[in-house]
Amino acid sequence: MTRATKAAEREAAERLLAAFLAAGAERVEPEILLPAETLLDLYGEDIRTRAFVTAGPDGGEAMLRPDFTVPVVQRHMATRDGPARYAYAGEIFRRQTDSDRPHEYFQAGYEVFGDDAAEADAEVFATIHAELAPLAPRITTGDTAILTAAVAGLEASERRKAALMRHIWRPRRFRALLERFAGKAPMPPARAALLGSEDPLAGAGPEIGLRERAEIAERIEALRADAQEPPLSANLVALLDGLLDLSAPARDALERLRDIAVDLPAILPSVEGLAQRLSALEARGIDVGNLSFEGSHGRSTMEYYDGFVFTFQLPNRPDLPPLATGGRYDALTRALGGADGIRAVGGVIRPAVMLEGGA
Repeated sequence: MTRATKAAEREAAERLLAAFLAAGAERVEPEILLPAETLLDLYGEDIRTRAFVTAGPDGGEAMLRPDFTVPVVQRHMATRDGPARYAYAGEIFRRQTDSDRPHEYFQAGYEVFGDDAAEADAEVFATIHAELAPLAPRITTGDTAILTAAVAGLEASERRKAALMRHIWRPRRFRALLERFAGKAPMPPARAALLGSEDPLAGAGPEIGLRERAEIAERIEALRADAQEPPLSANLVALLDGLLDLSAPARDALERLRDIAVDLPAILPSVEGLAQRLSALEARGIDVGNLSFEGSHGRSTMEYYDGFVFTFQLPNRPDLPPLATGGRYDALTRALGGADGIRAVGGVIRPAVMLEGGA
């Protein structure tokens, strides 16, 4: 990043920050060097593998700030117990798998804690939309709460539901598990031989791994119990596939989800939450008739998103990262504040991508 480019990004980030402050937010500035131990457990797999981790001043591990949301939540949970709005602008640092993408770049963000969920979702989205509308972005929305509710409502063991829930943000692994639980994927011969053996550990060599023999035996028993479970019904799998494959304008998607909820009632509260959000968005001038909704959207973003998710992208520029991303993360506040969690939603804009679009 050249000095001129960095200056332009900083200026754009400060303009965004000024707009967010004008919307009623309080400015926050999390430290660039953050304690790593707790944060590494809270971020998703993607960020954990891309964080810059080093020795901290207290002798423990520290990380260069890979994101603003988690430290902002930490600050709020430690100092406030009611509604609040925060805004920030600054650099984040991430290792990149693509060598053409920078390891350091600016973000500007807007976060809302508390308040009615649908209204707060609409506020964050509309605030970001107002800044990016001149770029005519391509917008995609989703709701991970609908998918997690669908998994929680399956007629399956708690062990199977927990496994699917754990891999919602890993689509390939999720699909493999779903096919296995539905009886569509044959058991690998080596596993079948292992589970069919009276004493799978008989004749085993020396224990050189990190797992103790008791842990291995427990895992084998869990696999045996799973193998005895009946397969998921074809109807349930079809319902999940219909949810995951859903891609339509938001109002049409809402009606399709209501149809799915007839056979999968566990998703109904989340579907009605979507209906309330669309009404709140319309009240703020968003054309929800042309707002895209995808049932799978959000599965490749931050794992702490547990509800509304959205992405803005420059049209005809698939080579660039998103202009903006965001979503709801109520579970993250509970993870940091225990039972006293608070509803929260936020989003970030990347000034560098704005500049690519001519902003």
